Amino acid sequence: RLLLGCKIRPLPSSYRHNRLLLSCLSSSEGRQPGKSPSFSVNWSAGDGELEVVDVSTGRKDSGTPSRLCKRSLFTRWERLHHQGRVSPRSDATTRKTMEEAMKTYCGAKMAAGAYQRARQKFVISLQEAGLGIWNRKPPEQEHFQSRV
Repeated sequence: RLLLGCKIRPLPSSYRHNRLLLSCLSSSEGRQPGKSPSFSVNWSAGDGELEVVDVSTGRKDSGTPSRLCKRSLFTRWERLHHQGRVSPRSDATTRKTMEEAMKTYCGAKMAAGAYQRARQKFVISLQEAGLGIWNRKPPEQEHFQSRV
């Protein structure tokens, strides 16, 4: 299990290390930022169609947020949770405590014990390999509720 030459500590059983397989085309002229496309495209199994996103705003042409933004992903997770199709695998001591925590994106992430353990192992592995620290975004960016 290698990531940029560093060993990843064993992860909780619900997580696995995937190796990326990338193919790159290179050009002799090098990177020219002015010629970079102004859009990106995403698709994954189960999606009905490609999503085209303006890279400067992170939004679709219609002005709506990408399905890959945190709020959209949290809303999808919360719908599945309410349908009983996913569980946060929480370390919270009571159901009431867990439900209260999961009202926000940040709370749901913090209540997911296996996720937090896997993340911590990843961060420690980066530091041990001399690759620096994992920079966190400001906490206020994760204190939002979904639209469910």
